[in-house]
Amino acid sequence: MQKRGKEAGYLLFEDGARFAGETLYGPSPVFGEAVFNTSHSGYQEILTDPSYRRQIMVFTTPHIGNVGVNDLDVESPRVQAAGAVVRNLPAFPRNWRANSDLSSWLKTEGVPLLVGADTRAITLHIRRQGAMRAGIFPVDAPVSEALEGVKGSPTMTSADLASEVTCQAPYSFDASSLDEFWYPLHDAGNELRVAVLDFGVKRNIPRELVRRGCRVTVLPAKTPAEDIILGNYDGVIISNGPGDPAAVEYGVVTVRNLIGKLPLFGICLGHQLLALAAGFETFKLPFGHRGANHPVRRKTDKIVEITSQNHGFAVKEGKTAKEWRISHINLNDHTVEGLEHVELPVFSLQYHPEASPGPHDSLNYFDRFIQEMINAQAH
Repeated sequence: MQKRGKEAGYLLFEDGARFAGETLYGPSPVFGEAVFNTSHSGYQEILTDPSYRRQIMVFTTPHIGNVGVNDLDVESPRVQAAGAVVRNLPAFPRNWRANSDLSSWLKTEGVPLLVGADTRAITLHIRRQGAMRAGIFPVDAPVSEALEGVKGSPTMTSADLASEVTCQAPYSFDASSLDEFWYPLHDAGNELRVAVLDFGVKRNIPRELVRRGCRVTVLPAKTPAEDIILGNYDGVIISNGPGDPAAVEYGVVTVRNLIGKLPLFGICLGHQLLALAAGFETFKLPFGHRGANHPVRRKTDKIVEITSQNHGFAVKEGKTAKEWRISHINLNDHTVEGLEHVELPVFSLQYHPEASPGPHDSLNYFDRFIQEMINAQAH
Protein backbone atom coordinates (compact mmCIF):
# COMPACT_ATOMS: atom_id res chain seq x y z
CA MET A 1 0.00 0.00 0.00
CA GLN A 2 1.23 3.51 -0.82
CA LYS A 3 1.57 5.81 2.20
CA ARG A 4 -0.24 9.16 2.38
CA GLY A 5 2.08 10.55 5.04
CA LYS A 6 4.37 9.57 7.86
CA GLU A 7 3.85 5.95 8.83
CA ALA A 8 3.39 5.04 12.51
CA GLY A 9 2.10 1.49 12.34
CA TYR A 10 0.52 -1.11 10.10
CA LEU A 11 -2.11 -3.81 9.82
CA LEU A 12 -0.65 -7.10 8.61
CA PHE A 13 -2.69 -10.07 7.34
CA GLU A 14 -1.60 -13.68 7.51
CA ASP A 15 -1.36 -13.75 3.69
CA GLY A 16 1.31 -11.02 3.90
CA ALA A 17 -0.87 -8.07 2.83
CA ARG A 18 0.26 -4.95 4.70
CA PHE A 19 -1.65 -1.67 5.16
CA ALA A 20 0.06 1.32 6.77
CA GLY A 21 -1.44 3.89 9.11
CA GLU A 22 -0.30 7.42 9.93
CA THR A 23 -1.02 7.34 13.68
CA LEU A 24 -1.07 4.50 16.18
CA TYR A 25 -2.65 5.00 19.59
CA GLY A 26 -2.42 2.52 22.44
CA PRO A 27 -0.34 -0.62 22.93
CA SER A 28 0.75 -2.92 20.14
CA PRO A 29 1.24 -5.49 18.76
CA VAL A 30 -2.15 -7.15 19.02
CA PHE A 31 -3.62 -10.13 17.14
CA GLY A 32 -7.11 -11.06 16.00
CA GLU A 33 -9.33 -11.86 13.07
CA ALA A 34 -9.65 -8.72 10.90
CA VAL A 35 -13.28 -7.96 10.00
CA PHE A 36 -15.15 -4.90 8.73
CA ASN A 37 -18.37 -3.21 9.81
CA THR A 38 -20.37 -0.95 7.46
CA SER A 39 -22.40 0.88 10.14
CA HIS A 40 -22.30 4.67 9.88
CA SER A 41 -22.75 5.14 13.61
CA GLY A 42 -22.58 3.19 16.85
CA TYR A 43 -18.82 2.59 17.00
CA GLN A 44 -18.91 2.59 20.81
CA GLU A 45 -21.61 -0.11 20.90
CA ILE A 46 -19.71 -2.13 18.29
CA LEU A 47 -16.37 -2.03 20.11
CA THR A 48 -17.96 -3.10 23.41
CA ASP A 49 -20.04 -5.92 21.88
CA PRO A 50 -18.71 -9.23 23.29
CA SER A 51 -19.36 -10.85 19.90
CA TYR A 52 -16.24 -9.00 18.65
CA ARG A 53 -13.94 -10.77 21.09
CA ARG A 54 -10.53 -11.45 19.52
CA GLN A 55 -11.36 -9.45 16.35
CA ILE A 56 -9.73 -6.36 14.84
CA MET A 57 -12.49 -4.00 13.75
CA VAL A 58 -12.04 -2.14 10.46
CA PHE A 59 -14.64 0.62 10.11
CA THR A 60 -15.66 1.32 6.50
CA THR A 61 -17.22 4.72 7.28
CA PRO A 62 -14.49 7.35 6.60
CA HIS A 63 -15.07 9.42 9.77
CA ILE A 64 -15.15 7.53 13.07
CA GLY A 65 -15.11 9.30 16.44
CA ASN A 66 -17.28 12.30 15.55
CA VAL A 67 -19.55 12.03 18.61
CA GLY A 68 -16.91 10.91 21.08
CA VAL A 69 -17.56 8.40 23.85
CA ASN A 70 -19.92 8.41 26.82
CA ASP A 71 -20.64 6.15 29.80
CA LEU A 72 -24.07 4.97 28.64
CA ASP A 73 -23.68 3.71 25.07
CA VAL A 74 -21.79 0.55 25.88
CA GLU A 75 -22.87 -3.06 25.41
CA SER A 76 -20.55 -4.55 28.04
CA PRO A 77 -18.26 -3.22 30.81
CA ARG A 78 -15.16 -3.10 28.57
CA VAL A 79 -13.92 -2.83 25.01
CA GLN A 80 -14.12 -6.34 23.58
CA ALA A 81 -12.51 -5.86 20.16
CA ALA A 82 -8.79 -6.62 19.98
CA GLY A 83 -8.08 -3.45 18.01
CA ALA A 84 -9.59 -0.88 15.66
CA VAL A 85 -8.65 0.62 12.29
CA VAL A 86 -10.14 3.86 10.93
CA ARG A 87 -9.55 6.16 7.95
CA ASN A 88 -10.02 9.54 9.63
CA LEU A 89 -10.30 10.50 13.30
CA PRO A 90 -11.84 13.92 14.12
CA ALA A 91 -9.65 16.13 16.29
CA PHE A 92 -12.48 16.92 18.72
CA PRO A 93 -15.73 15.04 19.38
CA ARG A 94 -18.85 17.15 18.96
CA ASN A 95 -21.74 15.82 20.99
CA TRP A 96 -23.31 17.04 24.23
CA ARG A 97 -23.24 13.52 25.71
CA ALA A 98 -19.53 12.91 25.12
CA ASN A 99 -17.17 12.76 28.10
CA SER A 100 -14.13 11.43 26.23
CA ASP A 101 -12.74 11.03 22.73
CA LEU A 102 -12.32 7.72 20.94
CA SER A 103 -8.52 7.53 20.95
CA SER A 104 -8.20 8.41 24.66
CA TRP A 105 -10.88 5.88 25.57
CA LEU A 106 -9.21 3.07 23.62
CA LYS A 107 -5.81 3.96 25.05
CA THR A 108 -7.24 3.77 28.58
CA GLU A 109 -8.81 0.42 27.70
CA GLY A 110 -5.47 -0.87 26.40
CA VAL A 111 -6.75 -1.37 22.86
CA PRO A 112 -4.73 -0.12 19.84
CA LEU A 113 -6.25 2.26 17.28
CA LEU A 114 -4.64 2.57 13.85
CA VAL A 115 -5.61 5.82 12.10
CA GLY A 116 -5.07 6.88 8.49
CA ALA A 117 -5.14 3.42 6.91
CA ASP A 118 -6.85 2.88 3.55
CA THR A 119 -9.91 1.16 4.99
CA ARG A 120 -11.52 0.85 1.55
CA ALA A 121 -8.55 -1.18 0.29
CA ILE A 122 -8.56 -3.25 3.50
CA THR A 123 -12.28 -3.99 3.12
CA LEU A 124 -11.83 -5.04 -0.50
CA HIS A 125 -8.98 -7.34 0.53
CA ILE A 126 -11.16 -9.02 3.17
CA ARG A 127 -14.04 -9.39 0.72
CA ARG A 128 -11.78 -11.00 -1.89
CA GLN A 129 -9.64 -13.17 0.37
CA GLY A 130 -11.99 -13.74 3.30
CA ALA A 131 -11.69 -12.88 6.98
CA MET A 132 -8.34 -14.06 8.31
CA ARG A 133 -5.88 -13.58 11.14
CA ALA A 134 -4.12 -10.24 11.31
CA GLY A 135 -2.17 -8.00 13.67
CA ILE A 136 -1.60 -4.31 14.41
CA PHE A 137 2.09 -3.42 14.78
CA PRO A 138 4.24 -0.32 15.33
CA VAL A 139 6.21 0.80 12.30
CA ASP A 140 9.53 -0.43 13.70
CA ALA A 141 8.27 -4.02 14.06
CA PRO A 142 10.05 -6.17 11.41
CA VAL A 143 7.48 -7.51 8.95
CA SER A 144 8.99 -11.02 8.94
CA GLU A 145 8.69 -11.32 12.71
CA ALA A 146 5.24 -9.74 12.68
CA LEU A 147 4.02 -12.22 10.06
CA GLU A 148 5.33 -15.10 12.12
CA GLY A 149 3.34 -13.80 15.09
CA VAL A 150 0.16 -13.48 13.04
CA LYS A 151 0.46 -17.02 11.69
CA GLY A 152 1.03 -18.31 15.20
CA SER A 153 -2.09 -16.67 16.61
CA PRO A 154 -5.28 -18.72 17.12
CA THR A 155 -7.94 -18.99 14.42
CA MET A 156 -11.64 -18.28 14.95
CA THR A 157 -12.63 -21.78 13.81
CA SER A 158 -13.12 -24.14 16.78
CA ALA A 159 -12.74 -21.22 19.22
CA ASP A 160 -15.00 -21.28 22.29
CA LEU A 161 -14.88 -17.60 23.21
CA ALA A 162 -18.25 -17.58 24.95
CA SER A 163 -16.60 -19.01 28.06
CA GLU A 164 -14.27 -15.96 28.12
CA VAL A 165 -16.99 -13.31 28.00
CA THR A 166 -19.84 -14.85 30.00
CA CYS A 167 -20.68 -13.63 33.49
CA GLN A 168 -19.15 -15.55 36.39
CA ALA A 169 -22.29 -15.62 38.54
CA PRO A 170 -26.02 -14.97 38.05
CA TYR A 171 -27.21 -11.38 38.43
CA SER A 172 -30.46 -9.47 38.13
CA PHE A 173 -30.95 -6.80 35.49
CA ASP A 174 -33.62 -4.28 36.43
CA ALA A 175 -35.04 -1.03 35.11
CA SER A 176 -33.39 1.19 37.71
CA SER A 177 -30.44 1.94 35.43
CA LEU A 178 -32.59 2.93 32.43
CA ASP A 179 -33.15 6.53 31.36
CA GLU A 180 -36.85 6.52 30.48
CA PHE A 181 -36.26 9.20 27.86
CA TRP A 182 -34.28 6.68 25.82
CA TYR A 183 -35.99 3.52 27.09
CA PRO A 184 -39.69 4.26 27.73
CA LEU A 185 -41.21 1.73 30.12
CA HIS A 186 -44.42 -0.26 29.75
CA ASP A 187 -45.83 -3.35 31.43
CA ALA A 188 -46.45 -5.77 28.54
CA GLY A 189 -44.13 -8.26 30.23
CA ASN A 190 -46.32 -8.31 33.35
CA GLU A 191 -43.31 -9.29 35.52
CA LEU A 192 -42.62 -12.45 33.56
CA ARG A 193 -39.42 -14.08 34.80
CA VAL A 194 -36.88 -14.38 31.99
CA ALA A 195 -33.50 -16.11 32.13
CA VAL A 196 -30.85 -14.78 29.76
CA LEU A 197 -28.25 -17.45 29.08
CA ASP A 198 -25.13 -15.33 28.68
CA PHE A 199 -22.79 -16.41 25.88
CA GLY A 200 -21.65 -12.79 25.49
CA VAL A 201 -24.90 -10.90 25.85
CA LYS A 202 -25.24 -7.28 24.75
CA ARG A 203 -26.80 -5.07 27.41
CA ASN A 204 -29.54 -3.92 25.08
CA ILE A 205 -31.11 -7.39 25.10
CA PRO A 206 -32.00 -7.35 28.83
CA ARG A 207 -32.78 -3.62 28.48
CA GLU A 208 -35.49 -4.39 25.92
CA LEU A 209 -36.95 -7.02 28.24
CA VAL A 210 -36.96 -5.01 31.47
CA ARG A 211 -38.40 -1.91 29.85
CA ARG A 212 -41.32 -4.14 28.81
CA GLY A 213 -41.89 -5.12 32.42
CA CYS A 214 -40.02 -8.46 32.54
CA ARG A 215 -37.91 -9.55 35.51
CA VAL A 216 -34.55 -10.59 34.07
CA THR A 217 -31.83 -12.81 35.51
CA VAL A 218 -28.60 -13.24 33.54
CA LEU A 219 -27.02 -16.68 33.91
CA PRO A 220 -23.50 -17.95 33.14
CA ALA A 221 -23.15 -19.80 29.84
CA LYS A 222 -22.48 -23.18 31.50
CA THR A 223 -25.62 -23.15 33.64
CA PRO A 224 -27.17 -26.64 33.20
CA ALA A 225 -30.66 -26.98 31.76
CA GLU A 226 -31.94 -28.65 34.94
CA ASP A 227 -30.92 -25.60 37.02
CA ILE A 228 -32.72 -23.29 34.60
CA ILE A 229 -35.86 -25.43 34.72
CA LEU A 230 -35.74 -25.52 38.53
CA GLY A 231 -35.43 -21.72 38.52
CA ASN A 232 -39.11 -21.48 37.60
CA TYR A 233 -38.52 -19.03 34.73
CA ASP A 234 -41.23 -18.22 32.20
CA GLY A 235 -38.82 -18.20 29.25
CA VAL A 236 -35.18 -18.22 28.20
CA ILE A 237 -33.18 -15.93 25.91
CA ILE A 238 -30.18 -17.68 24.33
CA SER A 239 -27.85 -14.75 23.80
CA ASN A 240 -25.41 -13.59 21.19
CA GLY A 241 -21.69 -14.18 21.63
CA PRO A 242 -18.30 -14.66 19.92
CA GLY A 243 -16.47 -17.55 18.32
CA ASP A 244 -17.42 -20.78 16.59
CA PRO A 245 -20.85 -22.08 17.63
CA ALA A 246 -19.78 -25.69 17.04
CA ALA A 247 -17.14 -25.27 19.76
CA VAL A 248 -19.76 -24.32 22.37
CA GLU A 249 -20.85 -27.93 22.89
CA TYR A 250 -22.07 -27.34 26.45
CA GLY A 251 -24.42 -24.64 25.14
CA VAL A 252 -25.84 -26.98 22.50
CA VAL A 253 -26.53 -29.62 25.15
CA THR A 254 -28.24 -27.08 27.41
CA VAL A 255 -30.43 -25.75 24.62
CA ARG A 256 -31.36 -29.25 23.46
CA ASN A 257 -32.49 -30.11 26.97
CA LEU A 258 -34.57 -26.91 27.21
CA ILE A 259 -36.54 -27.42 23.98
CA GLY A 260 -40.10 -28.31 24.90
CA LYS A 261 -39.63 -27.27 28.53
CA LEU A 262 -39.82 -23.47 28.21
CA PRO A 263 -40.37 -20.79 25.54
CA LEU A 264 -36.98 -20.07 23.92
CA PHE A 265 -35.70 -17.13 21.88
CA GLY A 266 -32.21 -17.41 20.34
CA ILE A 267 -30.30 -14.38 19.08
CA CYS A 268 -27.22 -14.54 16.81
CA LEU A 269 -24.94 -17.15 18.45
CA GLY A 270 -28.06 -18.26 20.33
CA HIS A 271 -29.74 -18.88 16.96
CA GLN A 272 -26.80 -21.01 15.88
CA LEU A 273 -26.77 -23.01 19.13
CA LEU A 274 -30.50 -23.64 18.76
CA ALA A 275 -29.93 -24.77 15.17
CA LEU A 276 -27.20 -27.19 16.24
CA ALA A 277 -29.45 -28.52 18.99
CA ALA A 278 -32.17 -29.06 16.37
CA GLY A 279 -29.86 -31.05 14.09
CA PHE A 280 -28.71 -28.36 11.66
CA GLU A 281 -25.04 -27.62 10.90
CA THR A 282 -23.12 -24.34 10.92
CA PHE A 283 -20.32 -23.04 8.68
CA LYS A 284 -17.92 -20.10 8.54
CA LEU A 285 -18.92 -17.31 6.17
CA PRO A 286 -16.23 -15.93 3.83
CA PHE A 287 -16.20 -12.48 5.46
CA GLY A 288 -19.30 -12.43 7.64
CA HIS A 289 -22.23 -10.04 8.03
CA ARG A 290 -21.42 -6.93 10.05
CA GLY A 291 -23.42 -3.75 9.60
CA ALA A 292 -26.75 -2.04 10.23
CA ASN A 293 -28.48 -2.27 6.86
CA HIS A 294 -28.82 -5.95 5.93
CA PRO A 295 -32.16 -6.81 4.25
CA VAL A 296 -33.93 -9.91 5.58
CA ARG A 297 -37.21 -11.35 4.29
CA ARG A 298 -39.69 -12.98 6.63
CA LYS A 299 -41.03 -15.99 4.77
CA THR A 300 -44.54 -16.07 6.22
CA ASP A 301 -45.67 -12.68 4.89
CA LYS A 302 -42.73 -11.57 2.68
CA ILE A 303 -42.08 -8.54 4.90
CA VAL A 304 -38.53 -7.19 4.47
CA GLU A 305 -36.73 -5.98 7.59
CA ILE A 306 -33.58 -3.85 7.54
CA THR A 307 -31.46 -5.45 10.23
CA SER A 308 -28.37 -5.03 12.37
CA GLN A 309 -25.97 -7.96 12.00
CA ASN A 310 -22.71 -9.21 13.43
CA HIS A 311 -21.73 -12.81 12.78
CA GLY A 312 -18.98 -14.75 11.06
CA PHE A 313 -20.75 -18.13 11.11
CA ALA A 314 -24.14 -19.14 9.74
CA VAL A 315 -26.61 -22.03 9.77
CA LYS A 316 -26.38 -24.42 6.84
CA GLU A 317 -29.78 -24.82 5.22
CA GLY A 318 -29.51 -28.50 4.26
CA LYS A 319 -32.43 -30.81 4.90
CA THR A 320 -34.91 -29.31 7.35
CA ALA A 321 -36.38 -31.63 9.98
CA LYS A 322 -40.17 -31.76 9.79
CA GLU A 323 -40.64 -30.10 13.20
CA TRP A 324 -38.54 -27.05 12.21
CA ARG A 325 -38.90 -24.43 9.51
CA ILE A 326 -36.71 -21.64 8.22
CA SER A 327 -38.51 -18.39 8.97
CA HIS A 328 -36.16 -15.70 7.60
CA ILE A 329 -33.76 -15.42 4.66
CA ASN A 330 -30.96 -12.91 4.00
CA LEU A 331 -31.63 -11.15 0.70
CA ASN A 332 -27.94 -10.48 0.02
CA ASP A 333 -26.67 -14.07 0.06
CA HIS A 334 -29.80 -16.12 0.91
CA THR A 335 -28.34 -17.51 4.14
CA VAL A 336 -30.62 -18.64 6.96
CA GLU A 337 -31.63 -15.73 9.23
CA GLY A 338 -34.31 -17.36 11.39
CA LEU A 339 -35.73 -20.66 12.62
CA GLU A 340 -38.90 -21.65 14.42
CA HIS A 341 -40.45 -24.83 15.74
CA VAL A 342 -43.73 -25.72 14.05
CA GLU A 343 -45.50 -26.47 17.34
CA LEU A 344 -43.44 -25.32 20.33
CA PRO A 345 -42.85 -21.67 21.42
CA VAL A 346 -39.24 -21.76 20.21
CA PHE A 347 -37.73 -19.40 17.62
CA SER A 348 -34.47 -17.68 16.76
CA LEU A 349 -32.97 -14.88 14.70
CA GLN A 350 -29.48 -14.68 13.23
CA TYR A 351 -29.58 -10.88 13.32
CA HIS A 352 -29.96 -8.47 16.27
CA PRO A 353 -33.53 -7.38 17.03
CA GLU A 354 -32.18 -5.18 19.84
CA ALA A 355 -30.04 -3.34 17.22
CA SER A 356 -27.68 -0.98 19.11
CA PRO A 357 -26.53 0.22 16.68
CA GLY A 358 -29.03 -0.20 13.92
CA PRO A 359 -32.66 0.11 12.81
CA HIS A 360 -35.62 -0.77 15.01
CA ASP A 361 -37.52 -2.81 12.43
CA SER A 362 -37.20 -5.98 14.51
CA LEU A 363 -37.89 -4.83 18.07
CA ASN A 364 -41.31 -6.49 17.79
CA TYR A 365 -39.74 -9.94 18.31
CA PHE A 366 -39.33 -9.14 21.99
CA ASP A 367 -43.10 -8.59 22.05
CA ARG A 368 -43.57 -11.90 20.27
CA PHE A 369 -41.42 -13.64 22.88
CA ILE A 370 -43.48 -12.07 25.68
CA GLN A 371 -46.69 -13.25 24.03
CA GLU A 372 -45.23 -16.77 23.68
CA MET A 373 -44.55 -16.79 27.43
CA ILE A 374 -48.05 -15.53 28.23
CA ASN A 375 -49.57 -18.21 25.99
CA ALA A 376 -47.43 -20.90 27.65
CA GLN A 377 -48.68 -19.76 31.08
CA ALA A 378 -52.28 -20.08 29.88
CA HIS A 379 -51.67 -23.74 29.08
